[in-house]
Amino acid sequence: MEFLTTFASLFSNFGNLTWQMVVMWAVGGLLIYLAIAKQMEPSLLLPMGFGAILVNLPLSGVMNQFSEGVGETHGIIQWLFEVGIEASEAMPILLFIGIGAMIDFGPLLSNPKLFLCGAAAQGGIFLTIMIAAALGFDLKDAASIGIIGAADGPTSILVSQTLGSNYIGAIAVAAYSYMALVPIIQPFAIKLVMAVAAALIFRAATKKGLSASSVLLGQIVGGVVAEVIMVLGYFAYASLWLGKGLAAAASIPGNIVQGVFGLVAATVVYTVLSRSRAVVKV
Repeated sequence: MEFLTTFASLFSNFGNLTWQMVVMWAVGGLLIYLAIAKQMEPSLLLPMGFGAILVNLPLSGVMNQFSEGVGETHGIIQWLFEVGIEASEAMPILLFIGIGAMIDFGPLLSNPKLFLCGAAAQGGIFLTIMIAAALGFDLKDAASIGIIGAADGPTSILVSQTLGSNYIGAIAVAAYSYMALVPIIQPFAIKLVMAVAAALIFRAATKKGLSASSVLLGQIVGGVVAEVIMVLGYFAYASLWLGKGLAAAASIPGNIVQGVFGLVAATVVYTVLSRSRAVVKV
């Protein structure tokens, strides 16, 4: 009986488990998968993934915690955070020194025009600040969120700490991981712009009082504009971000064929659905 009691105590920590911890396990697992299987910034995403899992294990000992009968124990990860980041910010500096030593600047030096992309990206900082403020974030939090656009982890952490943001942890994770997730975010961003452009043109073309031919023409124009955005977006991504230059133009014919097929298929499907009574009622 004593053995069963002792064995059951090994799993007593599960009572402290919350759904938020499970979500962070999934996030950590995703970061580890991207780092190992997809080779997306493994120097950043791999330790971040393991860290996200470790700090969300109930009473794991890596964070400062208070246990009944034991008292307060100091965790190693929290000590590293307080000493290496919160107090001195030495850890991010050492991290980026190491990563900088491994970077191949050949594509950038061979095509100096890429410097302009970095300069233009700074405009996103101010745009993000305005959007965050419009969504109801405090100005200090909005500024801390916007500085993530500088693509620099230490700067984001320093600004969020100096301004006293309430989202230091989330900002640190975003600043150190979002650049590695560009291959995942970029297609979604391109398709989002496509959908918005096509929807605006389609909405203007379907106003009451317009002839059927005008509506059809508007739909086609909206689809063509969306597909042009797709072709140019993927070309710019491969040419500028991946450093392929004009060689990225090889993907243009295939994307055009894909766009034409999608436009024809969408027009046929919309025509069929628009004549359906069920769709009209909705």
